[in-house]
Amino acid sequence: MTNSLKESINFFGTEVSFETGKYAKQADGSILCRYGDTVLLATVVASKEEIKEDLDFFPLTVDYIEKFYAAGRFPGGFLKRENRPSDNEKLIARTIDRPIRPMFPKWFKNETQVLVTLLSYDEKHETETIAVSAASAALMISEIPFDGPVAACKVIKKDGEYIINPDVDNQNEVKLNITVAGNKEAILMVEGEAQEASEEEIIEALKKAHEAIIPLIEAQEKLAKSVAPTKRAEIEIIKDDNLRIFVENNVTELIDKALTIKEKLPRYAFIKTAKEQLVEKVLKETENDNCEFLDIESPEKIAKRAKSIFEDVLKVEMRKMIVEQNKRIDGRPTDKVRPIWIETGILPRVHGSAVFTRGETQSLGTVTLGIATDAQKVDTVTETDTKTFMLHYNFPSFSVGEVGRLKAPGRRELGHGNLAERALKPVIPSKDDFAYTIRVVSEILESNGSSSQATVCSGSLALMDAGIPIKTHVAGIAMGLIKENDTFTILTDIMGDEDHLGDMDFKVAGTKDGINAIQMDIKIQGIPEQVMEKAMYQAKEGRMHILEEMEKAISKPRTELNPYAPKLKKMNIPVDKIRDLIGTGGKNIRSIIDLTGADVAVEQDGSIVIAAKDSETLEQTVAMIHGFTDDLEIGKVYEGLVTRIEDYGAFVEVLPGKTGLLHISSIAEERINNVTDFVNLGDKVKVILVGIEFGGKFKLSMKPSDFTKDFSQVKPEKNSRNSRNDRHSHDRKRY
Repeated sequence: MTNSLKESINFFGTEVSFETGKYAKQADGSILCRYGDTVLLATVVASKEEIKEDLDFFPLTVDYIEKFYAAGRFPGGFLKRENRPSDNEKLIARTIDRPIRPMFPKWFKNETQVLVTLLSYDEKHETETIAVSAASAALMISEIPFDGPVAACKVIKKDGEYIINPDVDNQNEVKLNITVAGNKEAILMVEGEAQEASEEEIIEALKKAHEAIIPLIEAQEKLAKSVAPTKRAEIEIIKDDNLRIFVENNVTELIDKALTIKEKLPRYAFIKTAKEQLVEKVLKETENDNCEFLDIESPEKIAKRAKSIFEDVLKVEMRKMIVEQNKRIDGRPTDKVRPIWIETGILPRVHGSAVFTRGETQSLGTVTLGIATDAQKVDTVTETDTKTFMLHYNFPSFSVGEVGRLKAPGRRELGHGNLAERALKPVIPSKDDFAYTIRVVSEILESNGSSSQATVCSGSLALMDAGIPIKTHVAGIAMGLIKENDTFTILTDIMGDEDHLGDMDFKVAGTKDGINAIQMDIKIQGIPEQVMEKAMYQAKEGRMHILEEMEKAISKPRTELNPYAPKLKKMNIPVDKIRDLIGTGGKNIRSIIDLTGADVAVEQDGSIVIAAKDSETLEQTVAMIHGFTDDLEIGKVYEGLVTRIEDYGAFVEVLPGKTGLLHISSIAEERINNVTDFVNLGDKVKVILVGIEFGGKFKLSMKPSDFTKDFSQVKPEKNSRNSRNDRHSHDRKRY
């Protein structure tokens, strides 16, 4: 028998339930969460081992896994089983992680894993937002200390109306689409996109979303009250007050000096030296008989503790400088953007390129143009689509002056790339207006804060440099926050130190007319709505300044594509001609590609996109496609290739796959005895189509008199198969 407990609510027309006590009972906490017919299992486990005192971070791992059986599907590939997580799974795991991480008490450092597994998917209700609530509920009913609950929802604005957690099919052509997570008191995380939405629209959406998640939070509270878990006892953090006083007395003045060094690497070098000198002083002090540091018998432990206190002092002093002196490390006012410089077109063989530098953050943006076959196929449990615009973000270790291994993109790279892609997507022309597949890549060459927003800027510049008809520039900016007691100081265009030692990272990207993408993460347990509003309007001022600088570099797309970009042409053929173009086993289409080197993408509706290296190749490819798909016209002159010689005439291929008979009587005005006196195998000859016989047999002529005749009244013989390739039909008739 099981002791199952369950809480359910009606969440905007759909039942959401949290159930525990029946499944995965050996986990510290487990929740079976049902949202319509979408079912998630959220489990949490924390290590029982004693916490290491010198651990200076919280080892939290959050994973989200989609099982293909959840949608009644087989995984792709040879193994037919789930392999490594998709980009979408990693992004959802990041969405879960961001609002729950600040809610763990600072003293808790046990290794903790949160795992959310998709068990059933109804193709109607999204998993991203409900996964946050499921993970929070599992933590709430476990013994793991957690200052929750938290919950999340999605808000869209469509046709002037705000809708909470819309069905998957209802999220097209919306003004904004934002995921919001929070607790009862405040918002903890924001992630979303918009179509040049105003600050007022975004603020209203955030308010409605925060109000909407309260029932989800209350359901978790009721369930936790019913379970009544015994939370782990708080572990007292050892505080060596004597060591802290010693460190403060020896480093405060040095740290204040370091915080006046504007350049990042010299500042970091100064701080590193100051920390090393501090350790030497601390260890020397331990040799003093009067030393009252804790753990005096373990110099290594004292040294590590001294370094941790050094970091605390650094944080306090930087924040104090901003709040009390209204002064930042690089000397800027709180509302000023760092100096900007821009270059475009720096890579001659790349289809579009630009470097955007803001302070000590630098992004190289590149654009590559391709055709439909270059589009990315997205095939996951919850999403099946084709992307013709994609943005990839790379963060090599040299960008921060460090040595590092080359490895696959992690969650950070995927998250930053996804945010920048959302920001630029609204200005990308439609497939009908610009048939290319577009790939933007951002290479971070230097980093000192807000590299994702530098990516937005370099990407926008590179798109214009490539000649892609985007309607306007997009710029991004990152805002920071320092909260001391009830005082809030908002920072424009934050540096790396202000991000690391501050309380908020709030990114806003958009055009002059509105916001395209937004993301917010905080390290404290919520911020008031009025503070967020102020940050948003301050971000607008910064964004406008950046856009002005970008327009000075390049104000509109170049009128011509890069000469090394593929030449693209769209054309259409009747649907019933697709088979003729493809040919048996793809023979015809392969012959075109092999001969020309062009890429040819054929869609089911008969639309074709051709990409060729130059105009001549493009024209040749188009001609070959016409050859396989066009009907021959009586009275039209063709230049054909003699493919076979017989006593009664020559066979001439006038179009690819379409061969007609040039009878011996139609070669010349006078009677001739030998075909080879006039034409030979492999000759190119000019002929006119003079008739189409029953069965689709093409009659050709070289007689000069036929070239001047009027064939407008000549019709193909009844039931002829003019559209079919009947290359060998003449073999069945004796002449």
